[in-house]
Amino acid sequence: MPRLDQLPKAVRTKLVTTPVTVNDETPFTWPVKPLEHARLALVTTAGLHLRDDRPFEEWDPTFRAIPADVRHADLLQSHTSIGFDRTLAVRDVNVVFPIDRLRELVSRGVIGELGPTFYSFLGAQKEPERIRDETAPVVAERLRDEQVDLVLLTPT
Repeated sequence: MPRLDQLPKAVRTKLVTTPVTVNDETPFTWPVKPLEHARLALVTTAGLHLRDDRPFEEWDPTFRAIPADVRHADLLQSHTSIGFDRTLAVRDVNVVFPIDRLRELVSRGVIGELGPTFYSFLGAQKEPERIRDETAPVVAERLRDEQVDLVLLTPT
């Protein structure tokens, strides 16, 4: 993320004055089973997608499904926010999408297994309630259908 003092004044003012969504309604939920027996999926707001998927557009509230066995070379990032520095993620996708670390944890028995599909959203949103009300419930239903026990959210 760039430093505020390095951004143009108009962008800086917009970032500082834009209200942040706070979710006080959802209580903490304990995992239903130990991590070493759980199926885990990854959900990111890094704007990642498969090379042959439609790129994210500005304020895009949709999601992209990413197979859990994806190769780094098959991932692209089309995050459009001026406030999101993509430099480190381009060098190592694990910064925003820790797929290699999760695979290592599965191989060491720390995590039971990975779900078949991971999901990506665009973090820069003008109307985040569209994700909350429209697309996140679709992803939640898919995760339930895939019998995922836990989700690791990597927000950007």
